[in-house]
Amino acid sequence: MQLVVARIGRAHGIKGEVTVEVRTDEPELRLGPGAVLLTDPAATGPLTIATGRVHSGRLLLRFEGVTDRTGAEALRNTLLIAEIDPEELPEEEDEYYDHQLMDLDVVTEDGVEVGRITEISHLPSQDLFIVERPDGSEVMIPFVQEIVTEIDLEEQRAIIDPPPGLIDDRAEIASARDSGDSADSGDES
Repeated sequence: MQLVVARIGRAHGIKGEVTVEVRTDEPELRLGPGAVLLTDPAATGPLTIATGRVHSGRLLLRFEGVTDRTGAEALRNTLLIAEIDPEELPEEEDEYYDHQLMDLDVVTEDGVEVGRITEISHLPSQDLFIVERPDGSEVMIPFVQEIVTEIDLEEQRAIIDPPPGLIDDRAEIASARDSGDSADSGDES
């Protein structure tokens, strides 16, 4: 199975280094020296990582055979693709690769079918499941422990405990106006 692990950015310096936008939770495993990566476009690769280092919070890589800024700049916007075993699991117990989560059925804790995961969106604050409902509409479910209570890969399902309003239109609205509190109602008795 092939997974995109990074995108090459601009050249850095004059010795062939490039910045990379990391797209893996395991850069030390996938983007270490000696790693051979496929590319998109395919004609650019495969590329073998010669060196890697972090500079000002960005990962810089240099590839074998790329020794100057011109060669590095020619790689800009190339996707780096790792070949991985589909049975391989992440090191941490509660971590999953995207391909493991795709197409899982999503059900509530009381067994109500919500839909099927069709996409996983990686945002800075959290990941989101994009779930296609049986009627064709989509719902976004934050992939956080408070909502996604269990991932059962054997049964191919994600079990959720959604707060009111996440997957239906019956949100509970609590405000001072609804509580019957007359302290702010303007009544002076």
